[in-house]
Amino acid sequence: MDAKTKKIAKRLANKIIKAVGPAVREYVGTELGGTEIKIGADGTPTSFIDQIAEEKVINILKNAEVLSYLVSEEIGELKLGKGTKRSVSLTKELRRKDLSEEEIPKFIFLIDPVDGTSNAIKQIPAYAISIAVAEVNPGRAATLNDVELGFVYNLANGNYFEAEKGKGCQLNNENVKPSDNVKINKMTLGGFTKTGTTEASKLVDLARRMRVLGSVVLELSYVASGRYDAFLDLRGSRIIDIAAGKLILEEAGCIITDKYGQKLNNVLSIYEKTIVVAANNREMHKQIIDILNDNQADIIGKIGIISRIDQDIPILFSAKIIEYILTNGCEVVIEKRLAQKLLELKDDPNLDNIIQDTKDRYPEIAHMLDHIDFNIDYEKLGEELYNFECDMATILGGDGTLLRTQSRLNPEIPIFGINMGTVGFLTEIEVKHTFDALKEILKGDYYKEKRTRLVVSHENHNFTAMNEVVVMTEKPAKMLHFEIKVDGETIEEVRADGLIVSTPSGSTAYAMSAGGPIVDPKVAGFIIIPICPYKLGVRPFVVSDNSEITVKQLKKGKNAVFVMDGQINEEAEYDEEITFKKSDKDAYFIRTSSKYFYEKVKDKLQEGGIENNNRCNNE
Repeated sequence: MDAKTKKIAKRLANKIIKAVGPAVREYVGTELGGTEIKIGADGTPTSFIDQIAEEKVINILKNAEVLSYLVSEEIGELKLGKGTKRSVSLTKELRRKDLSEEEIPKFIFLIDPVDGTSNAIKQIPAYAISIAVAEVNPGRAATLNDVELGFVYNLANGNYFEAEKGKGCQLNNENVKPSDNVKINKMTLGGFTKTGTTEASKLVDLARRMRVLGSVVLELSYVASGRYDAFLDLRGSRIIDIAAGKLILEEAGCIITDKYGQKLNNVLSIYEKTIVVAANNREMHKQIIDILNDNQADIIGKIGIISRIDQDIPILFSAKIIEYILTNGCEVVIEKRLAQKLLELKDDPNLDNIIQDTKDRYPEIAHMLDHIDFNIDYEKLGEELYNFECDMATILGGDGTLLRTQSRLNPEIPIFGINMGTVGFLTEIEVKHTFDALKEILKGDYYKEKRTRLVVSHENHNFTAMNEVVVMTEKPAKMLHFEIKVDGETIEEVRADGLIVSTPSGSTAYAMSAGGPIVDPKVAGFIIIPICPYKLGVRPFVVSDNSEITVKQLKKGKNAVFVMDGQINEEAEYDEEITFKKSDKDAYFIRTSSKYFYEKVKDKLQEGGIENNNRCNNE
């Protein structure tokens, strides 16, 4: 958007604000102003005062000399200007290729004419008009990143926040800056929590002050100007409400993301909502995110080491990690099988040649294998996995090694995976980043990610799985006949080669290969995928992870085999039931980066997840 175009947009925004202010003032505190007259396009009640304000907005944009799109709380999505007014679907409209240059609007206005309607009706001086302006880029949907101008005007007291992308933020024509507080216990927190959210309750308890003003647009602006230290809306804010505030915050130097710390770049639409977490600075924001996601870093005092033992490279690398951890003042416990391999390697007369050969084969990490200290009592540090007591388990291997380990460890021990397998989707880092990551972890600069697990019940025996359970025939090329129930209701009877019940974590593994959807680990659900079903109409199901799934084998004379995470095999006979429920104990992973799930999907699952460069594995 060039300077001339911005000038036009600013003039229209100021004209709208000047028109809405007096129109609203007449109905503040009146019975007529608070009368509900319809349900707005966003699904919430529209009061008379809202409609009066919106009519002013529409009238100004309709009679403007330029065309604009309007996304507004009450009426939805319109195309306005040059005397015209037409309802549109903004996303579809932006993708149209049949519009001439004269028919393409200059702006997208996102306007909440009165944010804090209830306050206005009750004469509480916290209600505002919010205006965000984005440039139109024909051929694609517009997102929050396209917003270039933001205006928030407090209709009760005249305070006027405005921001221009790359130019900073002002309140009443003076530059603003957020507070410099970084301490949670001194925080002034604003916003809306959600019933039953224990982490949010903890955050509220820790804060020094809690404010709930009932106007998202004003409270976001208050973070930018130092009145608040942070703001959150765990109910989900409409994009209309946050579009201007997001720009105002960012131009003031604040941080605004979703609950998981990911940047907001939602599509500009009347239907879009997002959870919002905003803070005065990065340090405060990280503390809030950690509390909301139960990711608070504990002090790491004792670290467990588990490794694949079929190659020299992971065993040698384990020795280097053990040395590093002990040197940095932490305790170590080693899986007994690995401890035995380290002892054998330590006593091998060809040790120097083995190390040099490994360096030659993996030059990219050769420097990490220099001067390994083998003068460590590995036998004394050795322990069986089920007896591990440590603050973190470091696993060297691929997803198979990680799943094998996770199934035998105390589930409360968080896992840190170093990829020495083929894909390593569940692992956190590649080998070359190991010591940089460990350094950050030992400083406490990490977070814990929670992953759902399955409990599998059969004939009074319980098993657990983190990825998936595969039910299949014990005889190759023979179909089984399944009855599938969810919470007691039969959802399908299917003849198929097998069946997969997967967690979101497992959705990128066998379940994906069998035609199931890729599911974000934050989704509270399970996936049921028939393998090669006979009926064309049978498709995967996604069900709530609060549901109980029951699978019964209906084919007489055929036994089924069910396999948990590729590790544990059990048999089920005709008419026996296998039950699947969410475990009350989740798995935890140590994460050192905010690399989002979908980016990892693209990185790991292209071309089967095997990169051109050598990744220190042969599997």
